[in-house]
Amino acid sequence: MELINKSKYGFLIASLMVWFFVACSDDYPKNIDSPYEVVLKSIKIVNAGPDGNRVVEGTVDEDKKTVTFPRIEPETDLSAIRFEAELSEGATLDKEYYAFPFSEGEAEKTIVIKVVNGPRFREYFVTLRLKIPVYGADFTKPQIFDYTNNELGMPVYPTFVSALTRGSGFDGSHVLIVTRHAWASHLLKVNDIKNNVDFNDESKRITLNLTGVTGGTYPVNCGAIISGHIYIANLSGGKVSPFKIYHWTDPTEPPQIIANLNIGEIEGAGNRHGDNMSVNLDKNGNGYMYFGDNAATTILRLKVTNYTTISDPVVLPSRKSVTFCMSFNRVDNTDDYIFTGYEAPIMVADENANIKYELSTNAVPLRGSDARVISFNKERYLIMTTAARSGSDATVFYVYNITKGDNTIDALNIFNEQSDKSPIFQYSLLGPVNASPSTQTGWHVIKDAEGNDETLMLYTATTDAGFVLFEFPKKQLDD
Repeated sequence: MELINKSKYGFLIASLMVWFFVACSDDYPKNIDSPYEVVLKSIKIVNAGPDGNRVVEGTVDEDKKTVTFPRIEPETDLSAIRFEAELSEGATLDKEYYAFPFSEGEAEKTIVIKVVNGPRFREYFVTLRLKIPVYGADFTKPQIFDYTNNELGMPVYPTFVSALTRGSGFDGSHVLIVTRHAWASHLLKVNDIKNNVDFNDESKRITLNLTGVTGGTYPVNCGAIISGHIYIANLSGGKVSPFKIYHWTDPTEPPQIIANLNIGEIEGAGNRHGDNMSVNLDKNGNGYMYFGDNAATTILRLKVTNYTTISDPVVLPSRKSVTFCMSFNRVDNTDDYIFTGYEAPIMVADENANIKYELSTNAVPLRGSDARVISFNKERYLIMTTAARSGSDATVFYVYNITKGDNTIDALNIFNEQSDKSPIFQYSLLGPVNASPSTQTGWHVIKDAEGNDETLMLYTATTDAGFVLFEFPKKQLDD
């Protein structure tokens, strides 16, 4: 066998490799500019407006591949929009006319157009917006004043511990805190809340004069504030235990006792009242208070006249599923009441608790409590806050747009049949699991000098989770 000379063999391999790389470098393909560029440099609509003679310049974002235009008149022929565009050499748009299929009530629509050049094309997302009036609140621009367990805000308000605070209220000027905490029941000025005042300073809290507030299992448990009129109810311990309702207009003065009821004398009434309180009064202080009994078997309705006269107790039927944390809230300027609890669907009832409509159980979270239907700037909303009854539950404030429909029932029925029932706003209070999840919501509208809706204020609170206040401006056209 002939032995190979290793040095000669290595030299041969090295020579072949040099030849290979030199040969390859001579034949390596070079970059060739493509003749088929597909860039949209500029674009304009040439047939906008009711007469089809208005020219509107667009803005191209090449990085995002988007095109936007200033708002155009809704009288424009949206089924045949014609563009003129500056494009790469040899390129064209894929169509001469484009349809933007706006649905009823829609103010914005996006379609895809193509820039075509030979075998290549590039897509752009083109958005048209209509110059139409906008209504409602802008839920993308909230101001949030948070005193809950949510880390984004201030620390949880100190009285919301150990189930000591189960009642609260809101009327636009003040927040009412009904509590068995050492701070005692008191008011907070909304302006102080918005300015992050330190409420550990007792002088910043408006303590209610509780002279004569006695009796029941707890002397105070739930409450409400309506146009500066403050109401607090005790928690009765049974039919022979007094059920009392107190009223203040001046928190420094002792309250009026506007009701001191022996429930045993009211035929058909349940045993324990004061776990919940729904106060529904008009601008003259006339209307009803509703109290569901603890067993969720009956509802006690009391007539209110001129804010302070209580009369005509009536016992109405209830539903077990509304639980002891039920609510019964009137829809303003209607005969409809929103009736629910943390195991019941949203129901529409009349003043006698006769059910007129029931939302499906999966339309919104079933734990939704103290639900209300409210109106602002020509839109209608459903608001509620969920109760955390188990480890899988969350304490979340929700807002749903239910504007469509001629009345409350129409609106909820249309919403119920929608495939998309997403909330337009939601916010977590990060409340703990709670055996007594007393929950409150509230709202107030700030008007401008002409009396038009300007700002929507929303409020919610839950036992051991704290309270939070929101402000939303009315919607504005952005150009």
